[in-house]
Amino acid sequence: MVERQDEGAGQLAGHREAIEQGRTALGIELGSTRIKACLVGPDNAPLASGSHDWENQLVDGVWTYSLEAVRTGLQESVAALLADVERQYGVRPTTVGALGVSAMMHGYLAFDDAGELLVPFRTWRNTTTERAATELTGLFGHNIPLRWSVAHLYQAILDEEAHVPQVRHVTTLAGYVHRLLTGQHVLGVGDASGMFPIDAATKGYDQRMLAQFDEAASGHGFGRGLADLLPGVLPAGADAGVLTEEGAALLDPSGTLRPGIPLCPPEGDAGTGMVATNSVAPRTGNVSAGTSIFAMVVLEQPLERVHDELDLVTTPAGDLVAMVHCNNGASELGVWAEVFGQFAAALGQPAEPGAVFEAFLRSALDGDADGGGLLAYNYLSGEPITGLEAGRPLFTRTPDSRLTLANFARTQVYSAFGTLSLGMRVLAQERVELDAMFAHGGMFKTAGVAQRLLAAALGAPVAVGRTAGEGGAWGIAVLAAYRASAAGAAAPAQDLGTYLGTEVFADAALDVVEPDADDVAGYAAFLERYSAGLAVERAAVAALRTRDTTQESD
Repeated sequence: MVERQDEGAGQLAGHREAIEQGRTALGIELGSTRIKACLVGPDNAPLASGSHDWENQLVDGVWTYSLEAVRTGLQESVAALLADVERQYGVRPTTVGALGVSAMMHGYLAFDDAGELLVPFRTWRNTTTERAATELTGLFGHNIPLRWSVAHLYQAILDEEAHVPQVRHVTTLAGYVHRLLTGQHVLGVGDASGMFPIDAATKGYDQRMLAQFDEAASGHGFGRGLADLLPGVLPAGADAGVLTEEGAALLDPSGTLRPGIPLCPPEGDAGTGMVATNSVAPRTGNVSAGTSIFAMVVLEQPLERVHDELDLVTTPAGDLVAMVHCNNGASELGVWAEVFGQFAAALGQPAEPGAVFEAFLRSALDGDADGGGLLAYNYLSGEPITGLEAGRPLFTRTPDSRLTLANFARTQVYSAFGTLSLGMRVLAQERVELDAMFAHGGMFKTAGVAQRLLAAALGAPVAVGRTAGEGGAWGIAVLAAYRASAAGAAAPAQDLGTYLGTEVFADAALDVVEPDADDVAGYAAFLERYSAGLAVERAAVAALRTRDTTQESD
């Protein structure tokens, strides 16, 4: 016992020394519902964290976050992290070895010459760019999804929006925050690949497509070259500037954090998910489950043809990735957990939200393999893969279905994976092969539930690591540490995949779940029901839109 106490005291002292000497890395990720800061030590293990909850708003039909909410959330998450460090280690860090920012990909943040936001931030959740995305996809011969930044810009041009002539630069949320901290208008290549297509050879924007865009846009009176508006593109490990005095004051108004901290290129949540699951090499992939859910598969070679269901993006190192992105993920699960929590409180048995969510999730394991014939759609917003421009959350059943808590819970989990499965079928048709699929995100904190059911949905083994719940904040902290490993050199000595394999995940413990045959058969039955029932979802969207139109005319 004394030896264990001595070991614990020695470890604590080692962590404190690393913090005092700045041999740490700080990652900040702005997710859909939470802004999280994560501090890692020299071994890349998490030392402390802080977070701030926030929600997107539907303002005049646009899903958005205010820039004031961005600044407030940054400050509160960093303040919470600094307090956590002080509570655990008795010191308050004045510096870190490197810093990184990541955030939700895509969307539209357009600024004028003075750096003023021209229109409210249009997030990835907005699906109002169908004409632009369709025209650009045909023009480029490359799928341009509705949520990509170039689709938003081109739609604004087509719609002759008043702000368009004033646009001087366009960026993502991560790029915006990075510019606040460093003054640099740059992006990591992974995040940039969700703005505009990347050339696999040069790992920069595709020059042919840039020229095609400029020609098409000029035909609608837009005279600026797109290359001048987009952020510069940087690979993982590159020098992306340092924390300025203004940036330090923004992050930490108390003045504890000093300027001069080097930053890694800002990345998107897809890229940090790949890093957090060590899936940046060909034939590896990962599933990230949050407000949205998406799968990333690193390709050995380009796909044979264009698919509307697949984005072509890149890893943070610039390697080609096929992305199956679904706008709707685990949010509906959280809503139902809140309802059950309210029911428990009404019975006089209140419980912590986390405990309610875990109990609800675990009950899914006791359900019938096919969910008892129940059917649910988690569509809080539109879903391009299934051709729905708006969402209507639905739960329905037939008179002979088996409605139990366990079947209801399993059906809700299956629903979170339904659209993803439809997109993954396209990859299978392209004969894309996988050696490993990793999963991360809050759903996977409850061991053995979402992981097992995802294995059934994919028909493949699913691995979850100890950092599954840390997600992108830890992933961008690791990318910051990778930048710090260059130690003043132009680039790190190791490529990103080697660094992750030898320095981060060499001794990582993984929990791998093989697909259960009964679950696979049950999920297949559910997915058949899910596909057939999309007609119900479409009818709900159409009916409620008709109602809304009628009310507006009245």
